[in-house]
Parts: sequence; C-alpha cells; structure tokens
Amino acid sequence: MAYQAGGQGPAPRPVPETRETQEYLQDYAALLESLPFPSLVVDHRWDVVLANGSFETLFRGVRPHPTAMPGNNFLRFVLFHPDAADILGEHEPGWCLPMLAHLRMALDMYAHDHELQSVRRDIAQDPIMEAAYRQGLPHWLRAVGEGASRLDGAVRLLLHPDPRRGTTECRLVEETPQTLRGLGYRRLTMVLRDARRAAAPARRARRRPRGTGAHLAVVPVAEG
Repeated sequence: MAYQAGGQGPAPRPVPETRETQEYLQDYAALLESLPFPSLVVDHRWDVVLANGSFETLFRGVRPHPTAMPGNNFLRFVLFHPDAADILGEHEPGWCLPMLAHLRMALDMYAHDHELQSVRRDIAQDPIMEAAYRQGLPHWLRAVGEGASRLDGAVRLLLHPDPRRGTTECRLVEETPQTLRGLGYRRLTMVLRDARRAAAPARRARRRPRGTGAHLAVVPVAEG
C-alpha cells in the first residue's frame, strides 16, 4: 500500500507487503467476522482496510456511488453519499460535523496527502459544505467543545435496515491492537444498543437523487 509522505506531523508508515503482515490481516479479518456488531479497520485517510459482514449488512441498501461507498472510504460516505442520512441518524450534528473535525485534524498531520486533499477540494466545490467546514465547524466546536468530535465512547444514532433494530443507538468503541497501530490503522466497532434505549426517532432525511453533491442542510454559523 502506497502513501504520499508530507504534512506537519510524521508521515504514515508504508505497510510492508510481507507474508506475515498479510497473514495477520487475514486472521484479523476472521476476528472481525466473528463479531455481531458492525466493525471496520481504517487508515489515516479513512480508507476501509477491513470490514465485517455486520458492517456490510448495515449499509447494504445504499445506492452505487463513484467515490463515496461505505466499504471504500467511510469519511467520503458520511460527507458525500446522498443515502448516508438514511442510515446515520442525526446525520449532520452526529456524524458530518465530527467527521469534518477529523478531516481537519488529519490535514494538520498529513497536509500533502493527495487523497485527503481530494476530499478537501470536493468540499470546497460545494458552497454549503465549504461554509460548514470554514464557519460551521469552528462555531460548533466552540459551542460543544472539542470532545464532541471524539470517536471512542461516543453514542450515535443509527437507522438500521433490519426492522428488528430500526432506530437504535450505537456506541463507537475504538480498540486498536499494537500491530494494527503500527501499520497506521485503527479499528472502530459500532456496538448496537437495545432499540428501547435509543433517543427519540430521528427525522429521516429525504432520499436525494443520484449525482447530487453535498447534502448538509443546516450550517451553524457564528453570531456577530
């Protein structure tokens, strides 16, 4: 796997194409598959390295998209896929703004990474997304605190396609063993909670036509 070096922090390490590494990832994929909850392994760009069947089930109904499929790059899916709000409840405050914050942090560390810069350019091409990134995100972080963008321990709303789940909450749990961390990866699991413990049902966003751009509807802006 090739990475473009650069940025203000240390460049991510290239993943050695060794038999030992490949066998470890194969065994780790088997471990993920044994979990009952959606789980995925991503790199610093949010490219999906591994994902289990529960993750695929959660997103099985999304329409094809040229750049923002959940099994390819989860950051792009959250930000750009028109079906994201059909699954990710409270889409804008619960998922989009935190992921924009993570994009900003990644760009601070890997400023010259071409894939991250590509996401940034796509945001800039949409006026609403650009306003969310430049104005809404800083205002939101000041209002709710930097901790609101954290992943590990956060509770997020899901609109699960399985009717036995329906509108439910998940707790994001980050558990990254040393070997994965050394490869520049992180593992996230969406621990599905009892639907009866979920918050009030989220408003399901209108399904948008294929080919539309960003879909943020409300951008919190700074006062004054």
